[in-house]
Amino acid sequence: MQFHQHGYVSGDPRIRPAAGIGLDRPSELPAEMDVLIVGTGPAGMITAAQLAAFPDINTRIVERRGGRLEIGQADGIQARSVETFQAFGFAERIIAEAYRITATVFWKPDPADRTNIVRAARAPDDTTGISEFPHLIVNQARVLDYFAEVMAYSPSRMKPDYGWEFQGLSIDESSEYPVAVTLVRTVGEHAGEERVVHAKYVVGADGAHSPVRESIGAKHSSTHANHAWGVMDVLAVTDFPDIRAKCAIQSGDGGNILLIPREGGSLFRMYVDLGEVIEDGAHAVRNTTVEQVIAKANRILHPYTLDVKSVAWSSVYEVGHRLTDRFDDVPLEELGTRLPRVFITGDACHTHSAKAGQGMNVSMQDGFNLAWKIAHVLVGRSPASLLATYSAERKVIAKNLIDFDLEWSRLMAMRPEEFENPTELEDFYVRTFEFPAGFMTQYQSSMLTAEPANQELATGFPIGKRFKSAPVVRVADANPVQLGHHHRADGRWRLYAFADSHAVGEASLLTDWAQWLSTSPDSPLVKYTPDGADIDSVFDVKLITQQDFEGVDLRRVPATFMPRTGPFGLIDYELVYATDPANDIFEARGISRDGAVVVVRPDQYVANVLPLQAPTELAEFFAPIMQAKS
Repeated sequence: MQFHQHGYVSGDPRIRPAAGIGLDRPSELPAEMDVLIVGTGPAGMITAAQLAAFPDINTRIVERRGGRLEIGQADGIQARSVETFQAFGFAERIIAEAYRITATVFWKPDPADRTNIVRAARAPDDTTGISEFPHLIVNQARVLDYFAEVMAYSPSRMKPDYGWEFQGLSIDESSEYPVAVTLVRTVGEHAGEERVVHAKYVVGADGAHSPVRESIGAKHSSTHANHAWGVMDVLAVTDFPDIRAKCAIQSGDGGNILLIPREGGSLFRMYVDLGEVIEDGAHAVRNTTVEQVIAKANRILHPYTLDVKSVAWSSVYEVGHRLTDRFDDVPLEELGTRLPRVFITGDACHTHSAKAGQGMNVSMQDGFNLAWKIAHVLVGRSPASLLATYSAERKVIAKNLIDFDLEWSRLMAMRPEEFENPTELEDFYVRTFEFPAGFMTQYQSSMLTAEPANQELATGFPIGKRFKSAPVVRVADANPVQLGHHHRADGRWRLYAFADSHAVGEASLLTDWAQWLSTSPDSPLVKYTPDGADIDSVFDVKLITQQDFEGVDLRRVPATFMPRTGPFGLIDYELVYATDPANDIFEARGISRDGAVVVVRPDQYVANVLPLQAPTELAEFFAPIMQAKS
């Protein structure tokens, strides 16, 4: 964590000085705002937290509830989400309070007595070291609390506006604030009163029954698996030996349980198979009582018993898979003719079963993808055409998610004798673990994602996939760090310059590239950094050398990598890194010894890989994405 750049800080360094809208943020909803977010679920809160980093953008987030969420239904936090939490500054704290999943245990009918279950296999959660972050279980409400803290501590001092329900919207492009939104007060003495506010952009993060989605005419396509599950968070006494491990349990009578331990050491969640739902029988299955679900769980767990002492939360649901035809207000027949003003994220766009732990995780990546794009357009960094990439990128990811979850749900609902291969369930889990972990996302070529013409220069950083961190050593103080952990959710692009084999400071490809980046009028650093702003305000430029830290003389490092910023013109010493001798990043990520430049988007996805000797290609890449400073 860096602070003191603007003067000595004696308090909590997470609380940044108020600026912009945060200097005099009105407590009541204003009549006009830049962005209105509807819904304080994970998709809405991460969108708000990212926009909160831009104090000159007036963002408000409304919620029909009267206050914070207390019990969340989503609880699985995949490793990709924890990487994202690191960008927002709270990964370590949420890891400390969460339950960590290291494996899934598979239980099946005992061949000698099919009325009993026996442990059949234990599959490690990650056999490849795909991330240094763990797979967690933690209450969704706590995730929202952390994002609320990020918002409150940001320069914009943002906080949710509780007690407002979305009713409808209309768009008038002739207005500076073209989206007119009708809201209704849901709490307090003024409950029932309507209010119309105006925004430049609206984000609907308002759940599976999204009124925002309905207001823009987006259409759901759905697939029902016609299978019902009872789910509950319980405190119980049991002799089942793996009660504190994630388990997929198949019994001899065909009933299944997905068991997920919860944070705190005692609570656990059970998804209990209630069987096929007959046509028009949905209402009946929803009337299944908690006692009936517990009784079914005990039959599946035989010969073990479950004595439930307390039920913290329960529900009955059918597996349903729904995908919206578009994620913004531009009808498919009008693509390319106008730009979006209204967006939908999370469950408003895609719904599926809860058993793969994807809902909250994919929803947050929707919000992360969208928020920085809206911010760049509003502050003038990028043209409004950038906003069309949100629906184009995220709809493909949602479709892949639905396809994956259809197969996982099908396998979870099968009877043991229906499998051709008795290990099919665990084999599928191991074979596809990268997808639910959040690392199969790969954005296709677009204005934001280059063709992989130079991919061989950094094979371990596939273009379109998230930037996979690796250990390095910070030269200034010899501290070992994870390179990717310095990517904060601050809306900046990252330029990672991997040096050639010459000593830093000698005539080399790196020296020439650094000189061009700092001085050429075509350089993105020169061209797109606003006048009067710190040179690192738009681009975060880092150097990684092939030598170890003792082989790098900071006095000879090009000034590009040691910029002077802030009111005192202080040097940033956290931009120059050396290879960790115990884990050479050049070897680990397949980086050419001739050097390379890896361009990373503000949402942590690799946008381009280029040679050091091709600076004009870097300029050409940013030309359609960025707008020259005014």
